[in-house]
This record gives sequence, structure tokens and C-alpha cells, in this order.
Amino acid sequence: MTHLSLIISSRSVCGSLGRLTFPHLFTLALGVLLVLAPRAHAQWQTTNFTLKGGWNSIYLAGDATYATIEEIFPANGSTANIQEVWRWNPNPSQIQFTSSPLTPTAGTPEWSTWTRGGISNTLNSLTGQTAYLVKCAGTIANTYSVSVKHSPRLPSTSWVRNGANFLGFPSRLSGSYPLFSNYFATFPAAIATNTKIYKYVGGDLGPANPLQIFSPSQERLDANQAYWFSAEVVNSFYAPLDVSLSVADGLDFGRNGSVITMRVLNRTAAAMTLTLAPVASGSAPAGQEDLSGSVSLTRRTFNSTTATWQETLISASYTETIGPSASVELSFGIDRFAMTAANPGAPYASFLRLTDSSNLSDILVPVRARKTSMAGLWVGEALVKAVESKPEGDAITPTDRSYPLRYILHVADDGTARVLSQVFLGTLNSPGNPVGLCTNESALLSTGKENARRLAAAHMPLDRVLSSGSGSVALGSSLTRSISLLFNDPTNPFVHQFHPDHDNKDAQGGALADGQESHTVTRALTFNFTAAPPAGSTVTSGWGSSVIGGTYSEVIQGLHKDSIGIGNGDGLRLSGTFELRRVSELGTLTLTP
Repeated sequence: MTHLSLIISSRSVCGSLGRLTFPHLFTLALGVLLVLAPRAHAQWQTTNFTLKGGWNSIYLAGDATYATIEEIFPANGSTANIQEVWRWNPNPSQIQFTSSPLTPTAGTPEWSTWTRGGISNTLNSLTGQTAYLVKCAGTIANTYSVSVKHSPRLPSTSWVRNGANFLGFPSRLSGSYPLFSNYFATFPAAIATNTKIYKYVGGDLGPANPLQIFSPSQERLDANQAYWFSAEVVNSFYAPLDVSLSVADGLDFGRNGSVITMRVLNRTAAAMTLTLAPVASGSAPAGQEDLSGSVSLTRRTFNSTTATWQETLISASYTETIGPSASVELSFGIDRFAMTAANPGAPYASFLRLTDSSNLSDILVPVRARKTSMAGLWVGEALVKAVESKPEGDAITPTDRSYPLRYILHVADDGTARVLSQVFLGTLNSPGNPVGLCTNESALLSTGKENARRLAAAHMPLDRVLSSGSGSVALGSSLTRSISLLFNDPTNPFVHQFHPDHDNKDAQGGALADGQESHTVTRALTFNFTAAPPAGSTVTSGWGSSVIGGTYSEVIQGLHKDSIGIGNGDGLRLSGTFELRRVSELGTLTLTP
């Protein structure tokens, strides 16, 4: 390692802004990541509702705001028979009604309404996890089948008002829906003797519609139906399964996410077998972003023997056992290497379906991700683990311990990769004064330098931007770049300003040519990006999105006689591994001389 150490130690890194520390860098980068978050996309499901002439109730489990009600229920086909749609707007305050909430009253804050052909509609689209009344033409003898394409949302229910809870539930259809008494066994207040439950069955509003449910032990809970409950309770119960996630709206990995945890609570008094199964999304409706495929979701389990996390692709259903009144915490990852769409940012979406062994609940958890873009600033190290030994016949000999080389890599939005000797992150001296990346302090706003940060690679000559070479930054690809240190560069390891044998000057003070007292040193770098972390890596998640790396190799010309025309000229070869972490998603780099 002697020759390599000469190069690395020949340049000390200093500057008025100081070396960039990772806490500062991540603090600044966080704002950048939030600003650059991609627009949302959705997975899709179509639900068929069976409606009767007159008044019906439905519970829409997903969002359908991508279109107006007129577009979802056009005036042709079976949907032409839909005349009115009323949405119940729950209010947590205890309001006294002048009439029963079972009888909708237009113009009150409790109801938003849409009437076909109406000019003063207060309801224009259909939101998810919401109860609706739908009025159809004809009588109870007329039956219509209506389909609604929507983007399912996680269940969410609030019991907030005495006598005015209009709710739906994710009950499971397995031959037939579960009985009310079984579904609400862990939440008996919903079906207590002092509770009244109503359902709409079609026909005009009156004594027979809505119809009161007197026997919960005989009535089945339809997942597509909304019901009135007069239960005097404040709660958030929606199913015997309770699901909470570390990300608010499902398993949303975005462009760079790698790990999401989910807690599942078994509310019942018996052990439960939970079945988790991947479900594909339907096609996107017209005008919405087309999906590139399903998310390659992985199941993460901890191996206590090796003290590492293991990821297994979820290609079929599997089960988890949850004890009575207990919960399990599940960890999920993503195989981004399986996202083969050509365009960075391409959307992928699907579902993870949760069902229980008692056939009570059926919950669709949205799963989303976008193909990662390599654009941004990457920082990390190459670990040199083997060096060519000339005395041992050019054998690549393992080192006693690895030697770290810091690397700074920027990938532009167009894919251009640059290896940098230094980079600044701060407020730029350009129109609008945006926060950005630059290669020279002069590009920073002078009044904002105290908040800027600088990161440098000590083993590289200063002010170098290496963009020439071959390859690209992508899993399965390689990138080659070259560092040239001229024979008369002050940082060349052969040059010593005050040593007459190494000052590149003759006896009369005239300049000497390359190779007389010093030699130009060239370092050819090769980064091979692998689909999985290299051996010895401690990375457990995020590979291919927030962390990239693989195998590293380097050939140094000009330090040994074999590389300066005396021997075979193949240089000194080094090898090892490298890992880089993304610290900013900014794909623009201001280049300054």
C-alpha cells in the first residue's frame, strides 16, 4: 500500500466551510427530498354494487375522485337509473336533529347531495371510506348492477355520534358474509340491546326502508352496504383485525423507500391465523397514470443466528399466527431490481390482502412504489482489500486490512455520472437563490455560506470533475473514470518543492520534461454495480435505491517501473468493494471552474 498511500497523503483537505458532516448533510437533504417527492399514484379495484329502485345505501372503500359523479354514473346503460347520490358527513359534535338522520334532508351540513341534471349540487365526486345513499328510478322490484372503479384506502371508522353513525365494514365474503354477532363480538356496544341498526333495502323512504335489524345473530354484514347504528359509543373499531403502519397510507415505498413495518392486532379472544396474499391492481381509469406492474414486495424476517435480516419475495400467500388479544409486527421490503420499466419514476402498484382464519375480515392494504432514479448525490467509500504484488509475480495479494477511499458521485437527471473531488451543498448564487449542489465555493450565495456544507475526497486532486469515461450508474452496469495527476502537479508524490532531485528543474533552473525527475500518475477506476450487496456488506435494506455499490477495481500507472516503460507496463492493480449512499436527490449540479 506504500505507493497508494503517497497519493492519498499528498493532499490535505481544508476549506473555509469545513468538511461536510453527515448529520448536517441529511438535514439539508431532507428538505430537498420533500420538495422533489413524485406525484401520487394509485392502485385500482372495481366493486359491483347491486341496487334497487328507490333508496339504497352503499359503502365505498376506495377513492373515486379521479372523475365527477356524472362521469362515473353516465346517463346511459344501467347507471342512467341513478337519480341522486347523498353523502353522509359525520360531525363529532352532538347535534340535535329536527328529524331523524335516517331521513336525508337537503341543505343541512350533515348531507352533501348530487342530483342528475341539478344546478346547485353540493357533491361532485366520491371519496373513499364513506357512506352514501343512492336513489334509483323504479320500485323495489327493479334491480340494477353498477360498477365503480376506485382506489382502495385503509379502513378508517369513527363512532362519534349518538344515533348517527352511518358506517361500512371490511367484512369477508367466504360463501356468505359473517354474521353481525360474530363480527362485532369484540365490540359488543355496536350490537347491544339498546342499539338500533338499520339497513336500506330499496323502495321509497318509510317504515319499510330503512329496515331495522332486530337479530344480529341472523343478519349478515355486507361489505358493500352502509348501516345506521345508534350505538352510544366513541370508538374507532372497523374489524376484528386492526392494522397500523409506519407509513400513513399503506405500504408506500415511493421512489427510494426500502422498509415499512405493519402492526396487526387480533382483537378476538382466540388465536388467529392471518393470511397475507399479494393481489394485482386493476387497470387505471382513463386519464390516470398507467401502472407498470405490481410491486415486488418482500417479507423481512430476522435471523437471530446470523443477526441479519432476510428478505423473501412474496409471490404467494403465507400465514402468520397471532395470539388472542395480541399483535404482531411485520416488516416489509421491496425488490427494486425487479422493476424493469425503462423510465425512472415509473409507477408500480398492487395490494396486500389480509384475511383471518375465522372468515370475518378482508382488508386490502395498498402497496405502491416508483422505479428509482439514480439522480442525486452519492457518498461512500471503496474498501481496497487486495493489491498487486510485483515481487510475487503480479499476484493480487489480500491486504491485512481494508483501506478506505472516499468517493463522491453525482448522477444528473439525464444520467450523466461525475466523480467529484469536492462538492458544496447550500444556497446558490443564481436567480431565485435555490438550495443546490455546486463544485466550487464561488457558486454559493456569499451571505449564505455559514449554512452551506462542503464534502471532499482527500485522495483526489482538488477541483476535479471526472465525467469522461464509459458506462453508467445502474444495477448490473459498470462505470469507468480516470484520474490524471501530471508530473509537475504540486501534489504529485514525486514532486518536492525544496528537493533538487524532485523539483522538475535542471541545474540551471530550467523545466524538465515528464519522466526525468517525476512521472505523470494515472488512476483508472472501475465501479461495478451489483444487484445485491457485496460479501461482507452490512446493508440490510434499501439496496438499489438509497444504497448502491458492488466491486471496485483500480489500475495505477506511473508509480512502479512496470508502468513507466521499464517493465511490462501493466501498472499496479487494486481491488475491493464499494458502497455509496444517496444523500440528496438533486439531479442538477452547478459546474464552475
